[in-house]
Amino acid sequence: MKILVTGATGFIGSWLVKKLNQQQDTEVTILARQPAPHALLEGCLYDVAIGDITKPETLVTPVQDADVIYHLAGFIGYKREERALMEQINVLGTKNLVDLAVKSDRLQRFIHFSSVVAVGAGQSPEQVMDETSPFNLHHLNLGYFETKLAAEKIIQQAFLEHGLPAVMVNPSTVYGAGDATKPSRKTQLKVARGEFKFYTEGGVSVTHIEDVIDATLSAATKGRLGERYILAGENITIKQLFELIAEAAGVPAPSTKIPSTALKALGKSGDLAQRFGLKAPFDSEKLGVAMMYHWFDSRKAREELDYQPRSARDAITESVQWMKDQGLLD
Repeated sequence: MKILVTGATGFIGSWLVKKLNQQQDTEVTILARQPAPHALLEGCLYDVAIGDITKPETLVTPVQDADVIYHLAGFIGYKREERALMEQINVLGTKNLVDLAVKSDRLQRFIHFSSVVAVGAGQSPEQVMDETSPFNLHHLNLGYFETKLAAEKIIQQAFLEHGLPAVMVNPSTVYGAGDATKPSRKTQLKVARGEFKFYTEGGVSVTHIEDVIDATLSAATKGRLGERYILAGENITIKQLFELIAEAAGVPAPSTKIPSTALKALGKSGDLAQRFGLKAPFDSEKLGVAMMYHWFDSRKAREELDYQPRSARDAITESVQWMKDQGLLD
């Protein structure tokens, strides 16, 4: 069985390659812009196909040679100036891969690694989303959310019109050993160091990296074609998230809540600064996302993929222990 993995050099992709290495009769090829080395893949067995999902001519041979494709490559951004890059990688990159995949005679499964952002988000704790929830954030025009949703539509269209053997998985916020390497985890690192004193309104759904990978592998054999599966975990507030991180690190938890009105004002000031070409750490898009309730129901994945998410405490404890082991909290 020949497997092609895009996005293999990232946190989640590297965990997928490690798990694939444990399967018998499996040859893994990763798509990468550089031959090596890839730090997170140290000790893994894989071949490298030099390519870029935004350059379709580099994808022809890797796609033709694959029995299964795991498409994880993507760009996460929460700034308006990053929208064009997200369109290029998340949308056009997916289309390039799919256009070649539908022409393959040997492809058995195309597993598209989406995100819960393509499902939407709630404005209150009462809004818990599932696979059938209508996307409810078009009015905000959030770049990452819109591009991940657009990528899913490309997958769905290819399934309906060309029979692409695709299954989509939508993980929530993934924690575990190595997650601190993600650029989006800067705040969590500060919390673990005791350097962050504030928390906001909102919530996240925390899931463990190994549970997500197990369900993703299960999707390749048990997932229904054309379907999406939410891989979320325990729904907790931002305050609870920071408390669990601080507890695992042995530091005081952030204790001061920033009012939503203050955050909205801060976001508008960031928007204004960006209009004048100035850099701002925050804008309305980034802060607006932070205050939402990203809470989800994973019943479908539990029933069909044998998805068994462990507690948020377990996932976060392993994440923080890795930070300690790497000296990131010194």
